[in-house]
Amino acid sequence: MKNYFSKYFGPSTLVTAAFIGPGTVTICTLAGVQSGYSLLWAIVFSVITTIILQEMTARLGLVTQNGFGEAIRKTITLPIFRWAAIILVFGAIVIGNAAYEGGNISGAVLGFEELVFDFAIPLNETSISLTPLIIGGIAFLILFVGVFKLIEWFLIVLVMIMSLVFLTTAILVQPDLIALLRGFAVPSIEEGELLLVVGLIGTTVVPYNLFLHASLVKEKYRSVRELGDLRRENAVAIILGGIISMSIIITSGTTLFGADGIRSAADMAGQLEPLLGSWSGYFLGIGLFAAGVSSAITAPLAAAYAAKGILGWEGDLRSWKMRLVWGIILLAGILSSMFGGSPITIIQFAQIANGILLPVVALFLIYLMNSSKLLGMYTNSLVQNVLGGLVLIVALGLGIRSLNAVFHFF
Repeated sequence: MKNYFSKYFGPSTLVTAAFIGPGTVTICTLAGVQSGYSLLWAIVFSVITTIILQEMTARLGLVTQNGFGEAIRKTITLPIFRWAAIILVFGAIVIGNAAYEGGNISGAVLGFEELVFDFAIPLNETSISLTPLIIGGIAFLILFVGVFKLIEWFLIVLVMIMSLVFLTTAILVQPDLIALLRGFAVPSIEEGELLLVVGLIGTTVVPYNLFLHASLVKEKYRSVRELGDLRRENAVAIILGGIISMSIIITSGTTLFGADGIRSAADMAGQLEPLLGSWSGYFLGIGLFAAGVSSAITAPLAAAYAAKGILGWEGDLRSWKMRLVWGIILLAGILSSMFGGSPITIIQFAQIANGILLPVVALFLIYLMNSSKLLGMYTNSLVQNVLGGLVLIVALGLGIRSLNAVFHFF
């Protein structure tokens, strides 16, 4: 039985657990509230994109037994291009993960406040929440000690329980099947929906997961003969994550479509009432807290591994350089959550930031996957390059359009 499950669950499952965080719950709920089922196609695109890109980075990790960052450093040898790549990728990961960490901690704060209450100190006419310090403290202790596997898996179980409830509720609310099929099959972006689409992609195709996956692969797979098993596990895990995201959109689109804004966990919990009634708020609180803390650990961890690889550092997670990187990401997330305004807004911004950074990281990945010196006979095929190129073009176009929507460049 253990061997059977190991065929379908492994490093890719951790990737899914990382992107099914508070950002997914929030952005998918907002998509359902504002657009009903019409943006389900964006999740389909995101799932396909994630399978393609995560297969590439997993294959890179399997063949080279190195991480994404190490591959960039070793492959780009011309000094000027090498340092440009290091600065660009390192900057993208640090900025992206700092934004993402603010969303992770804010999500955990939303859940904590739903379960307990907000710890805050009054300041003039407003107040400063201290709850992010509690969430950040939990993540700090786990990362500092370095022994967090048991707690991480415990949190993953909680998130999966929440996901099962969303899937069950999506069926029980009896959505309009014709409208549902139209949302899956007909891509459309109405006025004001562009940032939502970028956010939906950013919450699924998470750039730091490309670094994390390549580093995790060697923990389970040692031989290129296992590439088929790796691809199967990757597809199963990512599709499962996509089903969870779709269930949240379907549920909120059926029960909350047209609601006057989403400002708190209590507002989001309304979509679970058909199944859980008065317990819906507590359940969503547990789910958001679990997802937030789990992702608050994963994001700094991925940034530290990325920095280690691309800068050529030695040592493990307990080395002072690694601790410095994850400490900066964690601190940025805490401060963003404390002083950045509405938690919902912070989470939404994090997904948009990731959607904009995706083309940068994807470009480097596709470049590496065509290096025969690095991968030998396991470089990208023509079909894989075409698919990867299409993903890159679409992601780049959405990123440019979202930047223009915010800053009005042209």
